[in-house]
Amino acid sequence: MDSKTGIPRPQIQSLNDILPQEPLLMMGAGPVPIPERVAKANSVVINHLGPTMAKVIDQVKQMARYVFQTESKWVLGVAGPASAAMEMSAVNLLQPGEKILCLNNGFFSHRMAEMATRAGAEVHELHIPVHEAADPERVRKAIEKVRPKVISMVQGETSNTVCNYTLKDIAAIAKSYGCLVVVDAVCTLSTMPLKMDEWNVDCVITGGQKGLSSIPGVSLVAFSDAAWKVIEDRSSPLTHWCFDARLAENFWHRDGYHYTAPVSGIMALHEALALVCEETLELRFSRHERCSKALQAGIEGMGLELFIKEKEARLNSVVGINIPETLTAKQICDHISDVYRVEIAGSFGQPIVRIGQMGEQCREHNLFRTLHAFGSTMRDLGIRVDQPNGMAEMESYLQSTSQRRTRSVA
Repeated sequence: MDSKTGIPRPQIQSLNDILPQEPLLMMGAGPVPIPERVAKANSVVINHLGPTMAKVIDQVKQMARYVFQTESKWVLGVAGPASAAMEMSAVNLLQPGEKILCLNNGFFSHRMAEMATRAGAEVHELHIPVHEAADPERVRKAIEKVRPKVISMVQGETSNTVCNYTLKDIAAIAKSYGCLVVVDAVCTLSTMPLKMDEWNVDCVITGGQKGLSSIPGVSLVAFSDAAWKVIEDRSSPLTHWCFDARLAENFWHRDGYHYTAPVSGIMALHEALALVCEETLELRFSRHERCSKALQAGIEGMGLELFIKEKEARLNSVVGINIPETLTAKQICDHISDVYRVEIAGSFGQPIVRIGQMGEQCREHNLFRTLHAFGSTMRDLGIRVDQPNGMAEMESYLQSTSQRRTRSVA
């Protein structure tokens, strides 16, 4: 007991005592492992309004434009998770009473509808069947009925591992009706193609902790010129101060003050983006597709079922696996974590477990450790799987695609 305050002084453990002896391999739906360069950058603190920080910010914007595939000036960082970037898009692009059509594939795509509702917008949702991508003609009909100012959608819905591969077509339809198009690319940016300018997308949001392999808590949002004009022409006052894009512009584009920036997080994001640029998007997309499909081949080789059919709408960034009827997601996730030191994820409402394939997760040594741990977990929990065949199928896929890559280079 503290004699002066009367408040008990807590007896706490150090992080060294709390953390496990062998770190978990983070193979869930995020956050993901971070490279050493990113971790080192995250330990740096400098003056957030000094000339060095201004140079870092300028480079972050340049690299982000490459990753977003845009020439737009309006790239901003957000001190918060990807949901904060999503909220910034909602509150800045929508005024009370304005209409938004949210394409609802699941848990995360519905979040934009929740935020827009709180912003006072008139929210309409088009619910997509759980195993399917959004159908462009259904979207067209919904647009004709609602006549929204904004359409929002996810490129990859991590909750049910569906990919809206129809994004480009839907964006073209939306633009033909004069709608602003907002895309959640939290799990897909830098893991698969997304061409913001070419596909006429007006706002793209992403977090640091997934495809970019940076730390959680610092996010990015990019607005098109058309979206920024909407922000500048806004007539009603914005109720959010931290998420006011015009105030954020003062820091991100004028070397001025908004609030104390997450300096260390921005440093980490800088290095994460630098690693993407050094690898190139083309090679990064290829690595992600190759590793994810190898893992999928291994899972099916064990005799287990993937949640989404490949030709329908399967997302490569997060792989969903059907849970045998005798088990729960918690049993599987707890066992693989406690016994094999590999972290995978359950889901939000679906009978699946999920294995991430984003950024640093997509390394062959991670695949072998994860698939072996997953197969062993299923056997430990009483499920008959052909673990040797699963490992062989994954290795065979990796070898065959490696040979094709070698021939194409030659």
